[in-house]
Amino acid sequence: MTQLTRRGSVAAAAALIAGQASGQAIPTTAAAVPRLTPEPGARLRILRPARFVEPDEVIFNANTRRFTERTGIEVRIDYVGWDDMPAQTAVAANTGQGPDVIVGFGADPHLYADKVIEVTDVADYLGAKYGGWYPLAETYGRRFNSRDWLGVPMGGSGSPALFRTSALRAAGFDAVPTDLGQFLRLCEGLKRAGRPCGFALSHAPGDAPGYANWLLWSHGGRMLDEQGRVALESPATLRALDYSRAMQTTMIAGTMGWNGVSNNRAFIGGELGLTQNGVSVYFALKNSADAEQRAAAGDTDHAEMPRGEAPATPQSGLVLNAMVMRYSRAQQAAKAWITFMMEAEQYDPWLTGSLGYWSQPLRAYAQSAVWRSDPKIRVFSATLDTPFHDAYTGPITAGSAAVAANWVLVDMFARVATGQATAQDSMREAVRAAQRHTRRT
Repeated sequence: MTQLTRRGSVAAAAALIAGQASGQAIPTTAAAVPRLTPEPGARLRILRPARFVEPDEVIFNANTRRFTERTGIEVRIDYVGWDDMPAQTAVAANTGQGPDVIVGFGADPHLYADKVIEVTDVADYLGAKYGGWYPLAETYGRRFNSRDWLGVPMGGSGSPALFRTSALRAAGFDAVPTDLGQFLRLCEGLKRAGRPCGFALSHAPGDAPGYANWLLWSHGGRMLDEQGRVALESPATLRALDYSRAMQTTMIAGTMGWNGVSNNRAFIGGELGLTQNGVSVYFALKNSADAEQRAAAGDTDHAEMPRGEAPATPQSGLVLNAMVMRYSRAQQAAKAWITFMMEAEQYDPWLTGSLGYWSQPLRAYAQSAVWRSDPKIRVFSATLDTPFHDAYTGPITAGSAAVAANWVLVDMFARVATGQATAQDSMREAVRAAQRHTRRT
C-alpha cells in the first residue's frame, strides 16, 4: 500500500480536474434513466476495500461528496483492508445489519444472493448508455442463466507480469516469454542474477488466486465444466502442479506467508525482478517523492503472463462488485449512488486518476484518455475483456464462490509447492473440497 504524500495528493487533484474534462468525451448512447426515488431522510453507509493507489480514495470521496451536494443524501464510506473484507462482508450479510452498500469482490453477490437486492435496472441503464458490459463484468454481475443482476461491477484490477527490464536482461531475456518452459528458464535466470521472482501461494487476496488460476489455466486446466461439475481432476491439473513445484524453487523466500502488500514492498525495495501485480507498484514508483524510486519506474514494465495451453491470455481481474443489501432501509438511495458513481463525469476522473488501477467494466471507457497516457499501462485496458474467471469454465454460483472463498485452488498448489503433498494427493483433496462446496448450490 502506498504512502500518502504531498506529491501524490497534488497528482490526484490534477487528475480529478483533467478527468472531469475527459469524461465529457466518453462516447454514450441515449438510454432510459431508471426511476429511482431515494427514501425521505435517507443516509448511506458504504463499505469497500482500502485503496492501493492514493487517488482511488481521494477521487472516490470527491465523487461521493458531489453526490451528497446534488441529492442531500449523507454518505459515510468505510475503507477496510483487503484481508478483512471477506469477514466483514459475511458478518453484515449474515446478521442483517451494517452497510447499505458493500463494494465487495467478484463473486460476493452470488455467495450472498439471498441477502442482496437485484440491481437490474441500474445495470441495464449503464450497459445501454456506455456501450455494454465486458464479459467478466457480466459473469460476476449477473445471476447465472438469467437477465437479473445481483451486483454492479465498478472495476477490475488485473495482474499481468510486473518486471524490471534490467533484471530480465541480466537473466538473458529481452522480454517476458510466451512459452511456459522459457518462462521457467527466465525465473531460474533471475534467481542466478540475484533478482528472483516472487508469486504468492498464501491467503493474500487477489495475488494468490491470480497466480493459482494462471497456473491452472495456462496448462489447459479448469475448476468446473459448463454444467458446473468439478472438473479439476485431470492431466492438465497435474502438469500445473508439477510446474508450480519447479517455479517455487526459483522464488524469493517467504512467499507462502505473503499478504496483499508483500510483493509490492519487495518489488519497490529492489528485492524482486518479476511478480504479478496491478498498476499500484508502477504508480507508486512513478509518483514517488524519492528520485531513486522515480528512476526505477523507467526500469519497470508490464506484460501478459505466458499463455501456455490456454485458448486466450490466461489472466482475469479482481472485480469490485457493488451490492445493495436487502436489510438496507435506503435501497433506492443506494442504487442512485451506484448509478451516479458510474456516470462519466465521476467515473472517468476516478479511472484516469488511478492510472487504470480499477480497469473499466463498461466498454465506452476504453476510450478514456488514460489508456493513451502511458504505453506501460496499456496491458490493463482490457482486464475485464476475458472469458476467464474463478469458476472457469462453469457458472458463478454460491457453490463456486465458496470454492474460491475457501482457497481450495490456492491451497492445492501450496501443498505441492512446499512439498507437503504429492500432486496426485493434493489434486484429489482439492476435488473433494470443491465437490463439498458445489453440492450446496
